[in-house]
Amino acid sequence: MTPLAITWTLLSRGWASVKVADDHGEAEAIASYVTDGPGQFLYAVTRLVLGDTDTRAELEGEPQVYRWFFHRDGPVVDIRLVLADDDRAPDRSGTVLWSGSHTVTALARSAVRAFDWIDHEHGEVSYESQWGRPFPRTELEVLRTTMRTHRPDLQSPGPPKSPTRPGATRRL
Repeated sequence: MTPLAITWTLLSRGWASVKVADDHGEAEAIASYVTDGPGQFLYAVTRLVLGDTDTRAELEGEPQVYRWFFHRDGPVVDIRLVLADDDRAPDRSGTVLWSGSHTVTALARSAVRAFDWIDHEHGEVSYESQWGRPFPRTELEVLRTTMRTHRPDLQSPGPPKSPTRPGATRRL
């Protein structure tokens, strides 16, 4: 699999460019602050790390909408970035701008790097001033913590395993 890069760049008050690229291609989505696109995106990636097989996130482009669709099969996630006419358009409609297959870990790391970079470049106060919404600190830290406590590329998708106490044995 080829390297994955995701960048989030503030353009002007309430607008951002989100780029995704790998060795097979790249695409750009333009996002508006009117919805919590960054939070949705980070939450969707976190759900994949936790083992969900299908998640999605949406970026409002006013009037068009950019939809991220994620389908996990074992350690690999098939990713599609789709441009639809508006937020009422069915999920199966729209134009695929980019698609790729990457490990859950590669996707999660790329997402964390993108938001770590924007935090480094702007800081939370400047980000909120330019974007119009608070920096998605909680969502970013939840993803970071989830990555540390789960080994997503070694897990099969499905319901989480029931925890056992240290030293306890399970009877089969």
